[in-house]
Amino acid sequence: MITKITGLLTRVLDEEIRLQVGPIEYQVLVPEFVRRVVQHVHGQELTLFTSEYLEGNPMQGRLVPRLIGFSTEPELEFFELFCTVDKVGVRKAMKALVRPIKEIADAIQRQDPKWLTSLPGIGPATAEQVVATLKRKVTKFALMAAASADGQPSTPAAVAGSLIEDAYQALLSVGHGPAEARDRLDRVLAGGKKFDSVEEILLAIYKQG
Repeated sequence: MITKITGLLTRVLDEEIRLQVGPIEYQVLVPEFVRRVVQHVHGQELTLFTSEYLEGNPMQGRLVPRLIGFSTEPELEFFELFCTVDKVGVRKAMKALVRPIKEIADAIQRQDPKWLTSLPGIGPATAEQVVATLKRKVTKFALMAAASADGQPSTPAAVAGSLIEDAYQALLSVGHGPAEARDRLDRVLAGGKKFDSVEEILLAIYKQG
């Protein structure tokens, strides 16, 4: 089993990245919150902590091995814990993790299923099940510091991660697709300007056209 991989980040796609390790290029699936971090080190060496699973229908004789990557071991540990919730499989967990682990763990700890329903694919019944299953297991994740792409605790960013995610959700709510919303955010944040509110981010995005 591959538990950690280090290679050159050659491509960043919607749900996966590509790592070049010697002559071999690996496909690594990543949730949205990881993709947002690692895209900033495109063309550089990157280390990810990984888990493997088999995707497909064994009754049809086709199982495809998949590799899932995270910036830190605690992120991977939370993902595996999240997958233990009844009716939350690997793919649903991957789709749901659009916000930083710390924020999701905090919502679970404060028993806020309404907040959890803002995550893709998590309906009211599933949100209640997540809280019931994990509310006593996520304290350390709720208290963890955000991590940078190299796995080290990050220094305060020019824009708080929660603002970025809230701006992303705001763009989705007014009709932008996921790829377009990410592209618009990426372009406005590339300049390194400090933003203090979602409104400031959105204003800068629409000024760019």
